Amino acid sequence: MSKIVVVGANHAGTAAINTILSNYPGQEVVVFDKNSNISFLGCGMALWIGKQISGPEGLFYSSQEKLECNGAKVHMETEIKRVDFDNKVVYGMDKNGNEIAESYDKLILSTGSLPIDLPIPGKDLENVQFVKLYQHAEDVIKKLENKELKNIVVVGAGYIGVELAEAFQRCGRNVELVDLSDSCLSGYYDSEFREMMKENMVKNGVNVNFGEKVLELKGNGKVEEVVTDKKTYKADMVILAVGFVPNNILGKENLELFRNGAYRVDLTQKSSLEDVYAIGDCATVYDNSIEDTNYIALATNAVRSGIVAAHNVCGTKLESIGVQGSNGISIYGLNMVSTGLTLEKAKALGYDAIATEFADLQKPGFIEHDNDTVFLKIVYDKNTRRVLGAQMASRQDISMGIHMFSLAIQEKVTIDKIKLLDIFFLPHFNQPYNYITMAALSAK
Repeated sequence: MSKIVVVGANHAGTAAINTILSNYPGQEVVVFDKNSNISFLGCGMALWIGKQISGPEGLFYSSQEKLECNGAKVHMETEIKRVDFDNKVVYGMDKNGNEIAESYDKLILSTGSLPIDLPIPGKDLENVQFVKLYQHAEDVIKKLENKELKNIVVVGAGYIGVELAEAFQRCGRNVELVDLSDSCLSGYYDSEFREMMKENMVKNGVNVNFGEKVLELKGNGKVEEVVTDKKTYKADMVILAVGFVPNNILGKENLELFRNGAYRVDLTQKSSLEDVYAIGDCATVYDNSIEDTNYIALATNAVRSGIVAAHNVCGTKLESIGVQGSNGISIYGLNMVSTGLTLEKAKALGYDAIATEFADLQKPGFIEHDNDTVFLKIVYDKNTRRVLGAQMASRQDISMGIHMFSLAIQEKVTIDKIKLLDIFFLPHFNQPYNYITMAALSAK
């Protein structure tokens, strides 16, 4: 029997804890988390803020009670401050100021990520905040009860920024979305898809402002203005959503780090130190689209990394099969999903990449209702013909289609293999000459 200490119990940590307790009875599992709750689905907080769901209860899928019922010893609101890797002891402090010292045989670091803190004047003004944790979302919702809070500036047009912009607009606020990039969702989609999302937001009342650098936040105690290099915006609240960095505070002096500061791990989630594993947003992943180590912070990746680490710390060799960075977003009914590399990113990485595209109705034209156009773009290597990435957009739910492309990237499938792939046809679902087949057949 081993004593396994897990630091951090959100998605990756919870997956690791449950896997250990379910498969390896007798292991001693001790958990530390500095928050007052675990398993908060941050990807659903915009739905809560935008009143598209009735409350936050469904955004939690585990708890201290559930983990303890399964056999773990869980310390909530207890922050680990230091790890003695030589003597295998973690040191921390609980909410009452009591010092904690816990030895371990195996250590799993699941410390997650931290919001990027913009180094700009005025960031400490009231109503300037991040929205990552449950407490952040709860605080925002309480503040929105004040009808005088009319103008909200969201800084950052990645997934979280775009989702929050929609949420605030649904609450009847004037929303300014500001980003230094020339478009939204940079890195996830090529320009035509990004433009599609931009037009979708503008049509629904979000003001988009791209290519602008935020210089300063102004106000007398509370934030009142956002100053960029081009304009000044009225602001009763400012949301900073420019991205995240790995939380490597506990091991940055002792463990090998990736270029962005994430703990570099192997396919078993083991760090550069024996008996120390790292999972979730604080750790690297193996990216099949580039066939190399990368950093892709997604809850789905976190869960899988927790499962892999759990088996390995308990003595069962299990390697990750890698990821493709599959992701999706739905804004005002426009659904967009992607996996692997965009054409822009593939070319920037040195691939001789080209793309094939196709757009058509999801179902035959005689289906007069619930039938919308689907846009598909497949990126592939011109020489090897290997699929490198795919992007899809529609007001139909086309989300499951991206999983096939994710598997194609993982298994190094060529674009030519997809041309005659066995895809069923039924008018309720698709067309006989469907967009996947037609896009592949159009490949040069």
